Order: sequence, then C-alpha cells, then structure tokens
Amino acid sequence: MKTDELHFLVVEDDDFQRETLVDMLLSLGAKSVRQAGDGRQALEILQASSSPAVDIVLSDLEMPEMDGMEYFRHMGNSYADIALIIMSALDSALITSVEKMARAYGIRLLGAIEKPITRARLQTLIAQHDTAWPKKSEPSFSRPNFTLEEILDGLQNNQFEPFFQPKVDVVTGQVRGVEALARWIHPEHGLVGPSAFIEVLELNGKIDDLTFIMLKKAASACHQLHQCGQMLTMAVNISLTSLTDTMLASRITQVVRDADTDPRYMILEVTETAAMTDVAHALENLARLRMRGFGLSIDDYGTGYSSMQQITRIAFSELKIDQTFVKGLAENEALRIMVKSSIDLAHQLRITCTAEGVETERDLCALKSMKCNLAQGYFIAEPMSLSSLLDFCEKVEIA
Repeated sequence: MKTDELHFLVVEDDDFQRETLVDMLLSLGAKSVRQAGDGRQALEILQASSSPAVDIVLSDLEMPEMDGMEYFRHMGNSYADIALIIMSALDSALITSVEKMARAYGIRLLGAIEKPITRARLQTLIAQHDTAWPKKSEPSFSRPNFTLEEILDGLQNNQFEPFFQPKVDVVTGQVRGVEALARWIHPEHGLVGPSAFIEVLELNGKIDDLTFIMLKKAASACHQLHQCGQMLTMAVNISLTSLTDTMLASRITQVVRDADTDPRYMILEVTETAAMTDVAHALENLARLRMRGFGLSIDDYGTGYSSMQQITRIAFSELKIDQTFVKGLAENEALRIMVKSSIDLAHQLRITCTAEGVETERDLCALKSMKCNLAQGYFIAEPMSLSSLLDFCEKVEIA
C-alpha cells in the first residue's frame, strides 16, 4: 500500500511531539491520521474503529495512564494484525528489549525510531508495511501431544527421516557441510518437527532409539554425497543423556563404518538439553570419538547449562552459535557484541565457528564482517531431502 492508502494512529503524550509527527505523516502523503495521548485513549480509538480501520500505530513508551508496554500487551491480545512502530528517546538497549517483548506478544512490529524522529527513517519503516511481515523463518509444525508409545511405533515403522540443511562458507557461499535434522513423516499429521518428540524420548530414556536411526541414515547419505562428488561433512545431533553409556562411542563408530563413511566427515553436535550428570563417562565417550576422527560440535552455544565449562574440558572442533543470538544481530548491538566475542573465542581456540538461524541478508553480511566461518539458516536454505540437497549443491551461490 502507498502511504495515502494507510490509516495511522499516533500515540504520544507530548502535544508538540504528537502534532509534529502528525504533520510529518501528512507531508509523506497520509490522508488518515488519528491521535491519542496515551495507551488507554489509543485502545478506545481502536475499539471504536469500524471503518476505516487502523493500519499502523506509532507509539511512545513513556506515557501517563497506560504506558507503551501495557498498551502493546493489549495490542497483542486483540489487535495483532495492526502494524506497530515504536518511538522513544530511551536507551537503545531498552528499546531493543521492548521490541523483543512486542514480538513475543505476537505484534506485527515494523521497527523502532529513536527520538528525535526523522522523516527519512519514518518513511523507511512505513514502506515495510507490505513486505516486513511475515518474515521468512522456520515454519511451525503441527504438534499434537504424542504419547511415548505413538512415537516408538513411528520409529519402529521407519517413519522418521533426516532432512538436510546446508552449512555454507560465509565468504565464498560454497556448501561445506550439512546438518541432519529429524522429521517425523506421520501418516495422519504429515511433517512433524522435533519439538513434538525429542523431549518425550529424552525424558523416558529412549532418545538413543531416534539417535541411531538418524545416525545410520545420515551416514548413508554422507556416503552417497561423496559418491556424487560432494565431499561434505554430515552433522548429527547427540544428546548429553546418551553419553552415560560407555559403549556409545563404539556403537557410533560401528554404524558409520558400516555405511562405508569415514568418521572424519561426521560431526556429532552435542546438545545441552539436559545437564551432564555423568561427567566421567561423557568425557570418555567424547575423547574416544575425537580419537577416531569424528568432529565434535558444541551446539546451541550460549544457551546450555555450562557452555563455557564444557568448551574447556571437551576437545570440540566446532562452536555453533545459537540462533537466538544470530536472528536480528545486524540491528542489535548487544547481539553483535555477543556473537563477535563467540567468533573470536572460536578463532583463538582454533576451531570452526558456525552461526545457525541466519534469516536475512543483513545478518549474513554482519557475520561475514565478523569473519564467522560457516552459516546455516532459512535465508540460505530450508532443510531438504537428499535429492534436493544434491540439486542445491549444484546451483547454490550465496553472495
């Protein structure tokens, strides 16, 4: 939509700033601009609105009666389809926190403007109205509440398959490896994501049932990739809860060798969904796996129980920065600082650094400037079948 086709609501307690912003919107071509002095008045306007409806709300944070944060909560509950632009003179870190809060409430957030507001910045955010939502991100899978028995039946009936997400060189764009991600091809519910079954299996001590199915299929896929001339690494997730079994390393090694795959091309991503309770057994398994050539990756770095401690006592070959720190890092100074420090840490430890959850070109460019080694995410490619992966490897060129 053009600016003259949109309906605006300005929520600002300062009369002069409110009138200035209204004049700015009118100068940009707006035909419909309503005003409110605080969140309560804004809600009354929205509740009374029938036609024309409000398309974009521009709201301050600090206001009497009802401040911006409380108002955003009500917007999320009842008016989530209305776009929001946050205005404030407060600290940028606080504004960033409020942005995250607004998104958590389900609000269609176009962005934030630090006061004093400029015409150019306002015009840029308004222009995003038709394109900024929804963002391309990981789809939400159907998630019925499956019982352990249902999940085990699915495993028994060979309904679980790995989908492969490419990991590309941040500088050259070349595919260097893939991560095998478990998906349940359910006969009734279709494609079911890991959140529906991983936790259930872990809590009931059955995660190895899935791990070895994925490992076997991933190792076989790695062998097929190599036969087609794609010498990529293959990453498979291993739960910390599995590492209490002292025979785990030998079992993993046997599965990979049975697939005629060199362990040097297999990376085991250690996830910290549970605390490391049996440290000695875990360290024995991981040391043995490294000795046999496997790569070890500390997955979801920064979110686990003791990431800094783990990286000092395990011979990791890769550090994987969690997507919660990667998404939006180009616009968030605090995230940039945290990601840059993680990349620098990996470089100093002489291990590969991979960023997951890359969803925009700006974030990928930021990672390139920080000299991150590898990246994966929906901006680069979605998880895909093996045949689609082979096609992708032939065609991909990520700038």
